Amino acid sequence: MADYRLGSSPMVHTPGIIAWAINGYHFEADRPQLLKVLTEGFPTVPKEAFESLLRGKTPYTVEDETVIFTYEAA
Repeated sequence: MADYRLGSSPMVHTPGIIAWAINGYHFEADRPQLLKVLTEGFPTVPKEAFESLLRGKTPYTVEDETVIFTYEAA
């Protein structure tokens, strides 16, 4: 189990990026590019954690401009 806190910067509003990626993940053709954007933008988070988040299997919260979630590997 790992806890992740994905902060924003002046150039990137992380809650908006995550909401965009979750919405886009419904389209199978877009999934590889969405995962690439997230895994390259947040290299400390494993691909499997992002897949779980984008599929809605892992809940997240937003605290100010930070996305917080806990990923439990199967």
